[in-house]
Amino acid sequence: MNNKQHLLGSVIASLSAAARCTVGGQAVMEGVMMRNKDRLAIAVRRPDGSIVVDNRPWFTFASTDFLKRPFVRGFPILIETLVNGIKALNYSATQAVDEATEGELKPWHLAMTLVFSIILAMGLFVVLPHLFSIGMNYLGMGADADGLSFHVWDGVFKFGIFLAYILGISFIPDIKRVFQYHGAEHKVIWTYEDGYSVTPGSASLRSRLHPRCGTTFLLFVLSIAILLHTILVPAILYVWTPESMWVKHGFIIALKLGLMAPISAFAYEAIKYSAKVNDTLLGRLLSAPGMLLQMLTTNEPDDQQLEVAIVALKEALGEDADTDFLAPAYTVSERN
Repeated sequence: MNNKQHLLGSVIASLSAAARCTVGGQAVMEGVMMRNKDRLAIAVRRPDGSIVVDNRPWFTFASTDFLKRPFVRGFPILIETLVNGIKALNYSATQAVDEATEGELKPWHLAMTLVFSIILAMGLFVVLPHLFSIGMNYLGMGADADGLSFHVWDGVFKFGIFLAYILGISFIPDIKRVFQYHGAEHKVIWTYEDGYSVTPGSASLRSRLHPRCGTTFLLFVLSIAILLHTILVPAILYVWTPESMWVKHGFIIALKLGLMAPISAFAYEAIKYSAKVNDTLLGRLLSAPGMLLQMLTTNEPDDQQLEVAIVALKEALGEDADTDFLAPAYTVSERN
């Protein structure tokens, strides 16, 4: 009987831990956004020290079963995350400043911001490394696009630009605080996933690094992109190569941009898998590079920042919360 009770307890604990794995988050200005299934909560500390929370549904366009399938869902989820992340940052900006604001972005402002963000990312991490690799070819230090060394240089420049970007923004005071809230988000999620009462004290003991972090996802995207570009681009050029050099490189850049959808799909499944097997040697090996990179994108939070993350998680879970929360007083925004 004791063995059966022990087995039942293990099953219940496993199911509870699996349910907790649906929780995710993002740091915003002076706050944290937490998502639980189709619900998200954005908690922000105002200049007067009070905490305000906005609850809203998770914006999604992946309403069909096809877009939710493995190796398909990654790209829609990436776009959804960008949209909801920009909305959350915008809301936090309206709450975290002293000056009066004109409210949140209008839909067309949001669309323009999203388009600009995607163009900037593609320019920095696709077009610019490709141009640098062309330069290495002209300098006699690399091959043309159909050679291996071209894509080795492309990968080096991708990682270099990525690391330089993170290091560069880490010196901005406001971004330093965002990185602290990023650490608070991870610590609070870890506390909840481990089944402990979620308090500033218990959360402060947890790691600020988490295997399901968006930083790890970006690293998976970069790694898979380098691998696929190295294999596919020379293979496609072997089948057909434009005669004009400008058309050739324009074609390659367009091809790389088109591969972002399958790359993000593979990266999403990779990070999901690494989180599932996190306690194994393979899981630790898969998560290790992303966890190291999080040393740059997270900072140790203080108790007040942990309080904001606790409020965000508590509100995101709502009735799904199956553990105790020690949350400070806060107010919930009334939506029009």
